[in-house]
Amino acid sequence: MHLTVLDAPTEWSRFTEGSIERRMLLALGERLGTPIRPKPLMLPDGNRVEVEGIDTAGRVLVQLVCNQGAYKPAYRNKVMADMFKLLWLRDSVPTAERAVLLVTELIVQALGGWVALAAADLGIEIYVFDGSKVAALRRRT
Repeated sequence: MHLTVLDAPTEWSRFTEGSIERRMLLALGERLGTPIRPKPLMLPDGNRVEVEGIDTAGRVLVQLVCNQGAYKPAYRNKVMADMFKLLWLRDSVPTAERAVLLVTELIVQALGGWVALAAADLGIEIYVFDGSKVAALRRRT
């Protein structure tokens, strides 16, 4: 199945000025050297799905997990759901080459055990947003 990248109604879609999502995408774009913005995608049947970030060339797909406050075990499910979505999108967007999961420091807890290893094996890049900048997830040994 091939998805078509559409123009968003606004540059930032639902991410308001100063929101953590917008700050995360700006920091990631700076790190990768390309602007990353949210975009809707069209399925062949006319339904839409939104990717939380995509570069202008359509090569880098990004999902965000930016929960804050106290850690909840359910965040691990959100991480895995976004990883699944990234794999599907990477295979469905003809120009896509990279799948990136960008998380806040709190969410790193959800990447323990086999989850980060599975992401690496599946070619999903994981970056961590510290509130101002983005760094690659450090592998645990």
